[in-house]
Amino acid sequence: MKDETRVAQAGLNSGDEKGAISAPIYQTATFRHPGAGQSTGFDYSRTDNPTRRWLENEVRDLEHGADACAFSSGMAALTAVFFLFRSGDTVLLSEDLYGGTWRLVEEVFTPLGVRGRYIDTSDLRAVEAAYDPSVKGLLIETPSNPGMRISDLKALAAFARQRGLISIVDNTFLSPLRQKPLDLGADLVVHSGTKYLAGHNDTVCGLVVAREPALAERVRFLQNSSGSILGPFDAWLVMRGLKTLAVRIDRQEENARKLAGWLRAHPAVKAVHYPGLSDHPGKAVHDAQASGPGAMISFRTHDGPSALALIDAVKVISYAESLGGVESLITYPLTQTHAALPEALRLRTGVTDNLLRFSVGIEAFEDLRDDLEQALSHCKKG
Repeated sequence: MKDETRVAQAGLNSGDEKGAISAPIYQTATFRHPGAGQSTGFDYSRTDNPTRRWLENEVRDLEHGADACAFSSGMAALTAVFFLFRSGDTVLLSEDLYGGTWRLVEEVFTPLGVRGRYIDTSDLRAVEAAYDPSVKGLLIETPSNPGMRISDLKALAAFARQRGLISIVDNTFLSPLRQKPLDLGADLVVHSGTKYLAGHNDTVCGLVVAREPALAERVRFLQNSSGSILGPFDAWLVMRGLKTLAVRIDRQEENARKLAGWLRAHPAVKAVHYPGLSDHPGKAVHDAQASGPGAMISFRTHDGPSALALIDAVKVISYAESLGGVESLITYPLTQTHAALPEALRLRTGVTDNLLRFSVGIEAFEDLRDDLEQALSHCKKG
């Protein structure tokens, strides 16, 4: 089946004996056994739950993986991934990345002996130069958050494979409907399922998908051991959201293409970062590995006060953290998603006081454009 059909029918073939179109919610902690030494295949919901398993199977198939695990949050998913490494190991990471990932590495795993090294993964030579025998993993964001930098997944996966590294791709910004990193050679894909997969800003979720069964089994062992699972009702919410992913991302992307071009021509906007623009750095690489530019835009006003004025003036667009939902959201990375980053790294990656991140929703383009127009009227013109 094509992805559009697969997501529309998410949970439909759950095996429910009564023929439910919507997969049932197994809101239970434990399961009764038929007899001594017998099992229905489900024993305890920390280890496995039918509702969670249906979601995992859907995302596994979308990403063309061997198995998937659904976690209580995107950060729980990343935590399980970092538990694959040992004290003394180094992980190379895209330097332009979500601030929560930096915080996890620096404040949780560095004290445990697993260190991060931040590099521009859009530059293969820089990645090669950063390698030494302590390096055991490579984590890539493409497009990156919030600079929208593009990294060559096929080349980076080959680099990692040649050196025996675990290659990990955060695919949250594009979803499996726009990019399939496992097909390009990556070992693991991570999602904040809260975002595009769920799509309605009503639940928190994380997912890890593995290309090979052995690595998938290790991730599942870590999930079961740590207990950072997604509950049945939340799994059902994500699966319900997944059903409309194709139509949502089509509309969001259509709006984003129009808005990116419109923003770039506006005198109050200094720069626009969006892979759908013809002159976006790395566009050729992006187009070769993704089927669309997605619906995330970062743009710069001419100064910091203008960015804050825009935030205060928007009415249709909400000023909030997160992304990927049906509602359009404006985020201020400097004080929200990337506040944990040290100043030197923020400056190097362009997280400055005039940068805004825009998650484009499914609203009417004209309403979003008009809201931005009135908000930008409060900003300095170039």
